[in-house]
Amino acid sequence: MAVEEGIDEYTQDGTVDLKGNPVLRSKRGGWTACWFVVVYEVFERMAYYGISSNLVVYLTNKLHQGTVTSSNNVTNWVGTIWITPILGAYVADAHLGRYWTFIIASIIYLSGMILLTLSVSLNNLKPPRCVETNVENCKKASTLHLAIFYGALYTLAVGTGGTKPNISTIGADQFDEFDPKEKAHKLSFFNWWMFSIFFGTLFANTVLVYVQDNVGWTLGYGLPTLGLAISIAIFVAGTSFYRHKVPTGSPFTRMARVLVAAIRKWRVPIPNDPKELYELDLEEYAKKGKYRIDSTPTMRYLTKASVKTGSTNPWMLCAVTQVEETKQMLRMIPILVATFVPSTMVAQINTLFIKQGTTLQRTVGTFKIPPASLAAFVTISMLISVVLYDRFFVKIMQKWTRNPRGITLLQRMGIGLLIHIVIMTVASFTERYRLSVAKEHGLINGGQVPLTIFILLPQFVLMGTADAFLEVAKIEFFYDQAPESMKSLGTSYSMTTLGVGNFISSFLLSTVSHITKEHGHQGWILNNLNASHLDYYYAFFCDTKRPKLHFLLVCDQVLCV
Repeated sequence: MAVEEGIDEYTQDGTVDLKGNPVLRSKRGGWTACWFVVVYEVFERMAYYGISSNLVVYLTNKLHQGTVTSSNNVTNWVGTIWITPILGAYVADAHLGRYWTFIIASIIYLSGMILLTLSVSLNNLKPPRCVETNVENCKKASTLHLAIFYGALYTLAVGTGGTKPNISTIGADQFDEFDPKEKAHKLSFFNWWMFSIFFGTLFANTVLVYVQDNVGWTLGYGLPTLGLAISIAIFVAGTSFYRHKVPTGSPFTRMARVLVAAIRKWRVPIPNDPKELYELDLEEYAKKGKYRIDSTPTMRYLTKASVKTGSTNPWMLCAVTQVEETKQMLRMIPILVATFVPSTMVAQINTLFIKQGTTLQRTVGTFKIPPASLAAFVTISMLISVVLYDRFFVKIMQKWTRNPRGITLLQRMGIGLLIHIVIMTVASFTERYRLSVAKEHGLINGGQVPLTIFILLPQFVLMGTADAFLEVAKIEFFYDQAPESMKSLGTSYSMTTLGVGNFISSFLLSTVSHITKEHGHQGWILNNLNASHLDYYYAFFCDTKRPKLHFLLVCDQVLCV
């Protein structure tokens, strides 16, 4: 009995301390450790959104870039931000572990933030001030200015690649999946995690963007840099309380071995009895805190990787569980691709939507509203929508569908995609109205349109509602469908969609701008938005989304998840 009690004091999920020793449940992990992680995320989100939310305004007003150039530079950078976590997850899983990958990446992240703050503060590192209405008449930033500024931005992006995929999983690692009480606490952790993201984002989209527009960019970038430094210090302070997962090898390598083994044995027949396939003992998985997965009839070609042929080479013979994990990851790829296009719409929040806001009246009394602050309504709308969804929508739908979730995750994504189509329609008509007012007042050549900036509010609010359906369901879907040993990679799928979506946005904006200027036409997207046709561009987005909606509905019938 004493031995059993001794065993129960240690975690059963394979977590250790930094020296590799087993962890006592009462000494490390739990909420004591998690609060350091949650507080870190508040300051880190404040730092990231403090830069990204208003970046297009800085590129336009300070670096004197046009509409297409500034928008594409933002989406290319944000795309990189969301793509690099795949590299960070690989380094953590295969080599350094989550903690040390995070620490090294945080140093890179902070270095980029410090350099970025210097680049907007020192006169020698930025072009002279310009008061011209048309940015084409302003002196352009020199090669040195751009090299330092973008060098800082992309150094920052490399740093976030190591922090984003690891910080949330470090938090989740503090709760033992094999302990019922701690497993329940893990769900509460994710609720607090989302709250920390909302709080940090809201602060950045209100206070920081106001400081940047009305006080100065030095303080506006200095505050998030200071916030990031504080967040890293807070995280390091909790080191003695953390539990750590030992690196188990790259999921990419395990998947590659399955594919190679299946190809090399393409002529080998699959036995009728799954028990004849190669599989490890249950004890082997239990030691590592993993689960064994039985063979399934789907994607049978990959099952050939588990057929015994006499070779024990890992590139010729893979365990059934390893094969099934690979199948689960590959089955998610069609959904991954389907979410690329809606992610291009999310990219418009920090680019064209804000550019529109700069052309409208922004004064309320003596207070001047920063255009980027409207993004705060996305956060507020999403928070309210998530609460309403969980408290009311799910309970109502459970009575009709008998589904514990109310509706399937793919149906939830489909609703979000439908709302995206509504957003594009609303944005198109709103822009058409803005252009008509500009024409009535003779402002085609530029100038502030006599309309309140709040006419853009519906598209920002609807975007938050769409995120409550599509983005939340996307994260839950990829996490839920990923095998237990590849949860980090599954989570990175949701980040990858945002990254690719931003790159697609850059491609579409450049392509549409170029094509619509051919044969002497004026073009849809110009530096002067009053002479542009963003209404046509937004309408174009509506047509690109309809096939994706049909595809998700078909997948829902097949997968039922």
